[in-house]
Amino acid sequence: MTTPGASIPVYFILLPGIVLLDFAGPSEALRIANCAGGQFELHYCGPFPHPASSLGLQLGPLAPLPDSLPDNAWIIVPGLLRAAIAEARMGLAEAIHWLKHSVRPSMRLVTICSGALLAGRAGLLDGRHCTTHHTLCAHLRASAPAARVEDDRVFIIDGPIATSAGITTGIDLMLHLIHAHCGPRVALDTAREMVVYLRRDGSESQLSPWLAHRDHVHPAVHRAQDAIAGAPCRSWTVEELADVACVSPRHLSRLFKSHAGISITDYRQGIQIAVAAPLLDNPALSLEQIADKAGFGSARDFRRVWVKHKGMPISRSKT
Repeated sequence: MTTPGASIPVYFILLPGIVLLDFAGPSEALRIANCAGGQFELHYCGPFPHPASSLGLQLGPLAPLPDSLPDNAWIIVPGLLRAAIAEARMGLAEAIHWLKHSVRPSMRLVTICSGALLAGRAGLLDGRHCTTHHTLCAHLRASAPAARVEDDRVFIIDGPIATSAGITTGIDLMLHLIHAHCGPRVALDTAREMVVYLRRDGSESQLSPWLAHRDHVHPAVHRAQDAIAGAPCRSWTVEELADVACVSPRHLSRLFKSHAGISITDYRQGIQIAVAAPLLDNPALSLEQIADKAGFGSARDFRRVWVKHKGMPISRSKT
């Protein structure tokens, strides 16, 4: 968490062909976080003062790439159109050279989507676990053969290096970093302002369980699902959810099965598993503690539900 009174200088590296949403999502999250108590100094720079974006809109004027950076700086590299990378448009080599010689271990490097390719070419991902958009993982392996590229991940944080799959996952990653540096209240207020209430954890698949079984239009079922998502560790009863949904318990059970294609219990347990899974990476937490944090009655109950949903026993070393 950020020390009270301390600010974090954030440098967005903007290049020709930049995908606007890769840039706008994370930058807006930081701007909104500042309104909620965060302290981020946003800087926009690049080798050209007015680069054209993916939509043809010119950005700028940008500051030049800085000669030096403070030790606590964040460097954010949004993704580019694939054509911009394939054609090695002007400024790309300069940006890669700058990254290679400017980023230090004391800094935080964040890449969105194909931005990982630039970091990989700069050698900054060597020996690191990382990810990118699922269609670019093979390209990342070719660009950075010493990197440990993982497919189908929302985002990965390995030491000072954070990589994401792109587009909306850049927002997921930024909310995670805001939570880590500013605390849960600032992150929650930011997410609410952005109307991003189904936050994904980096350990999740790019097809998130938080979004599964939501492709229906029934308002009562959505109200119940929103309640579960808003308090996933609460021991919800069907009666409590029915009160939220404004229908009878029996009717809600029928509606849930019909419209969401899953029982209330299975849906709630799936969300609990999604909460518990990343906690398994923390060796300081016992299985009993993880079960409690995820809303299970006991470690035994946690194991049973895990096997039911995952089809295999819990493995602390793999998860």
